[in-house]
Amino acid sequence: MALRPEAPASLVTALAGLKVSFDRALFRWRGVEAQAYKFALGDQRGMGWRDVNRFTLAGPPVVPSRFELRYFELAPGGYSSLEQHAHVHCIVVLRGRGKALVAKEIVALEPLDALFVPPRTPHRWINDGEEPFGFLCPVDAQRDPPGPVGDEEWERLRQHDETAPYVF
Repeated sequence: MALRPEAPASLVTALAGLKVSFDRALFRWRGVEAQAYKFALGDQRGMGWRDVNRFTLAGPPVVPSRFELRYFELAPGGYSSLEQHAHVHCIVVLRGRGKALVAKEIVALEPLDALFVPPRTPHRWINDGEEPFGFLCPVDAQRDPPGPVGDEEWERLRQHDETAPYVF
């Protein structure tokens, strides 16, 4: 397999032999380094985040595919941005327990649960537990960027008793 130099060096090295080994003690894939969840906190309402790491396990240009396979891990107290976009999410929890704000619901998640987030649906991942919360998240390699929730939706979520604590 020819590996292209545009890929992160850690992923090129990790995939040089086609297999990426997992270190159970560290709960990490060998040679795959943590990346920032996003490059900025986001100065738009709701787009801030805390203590989230992203690990790209496969995807272009290293793997000739139309998808990326990513693992996200939220430290205790961590949360993602409250966002929406045109692409779907279908995650599988691998580690810990966490929550997802999806539309008007708060969904409790534990290992091996799968969760579907429809397109253009507000969502946020939350770790209010005491151990890391991690999940696999495959997505289209070419996808639209996430954006903030609109004013009307923001207010609806702030007024809803179940979601209000997670709208900030």
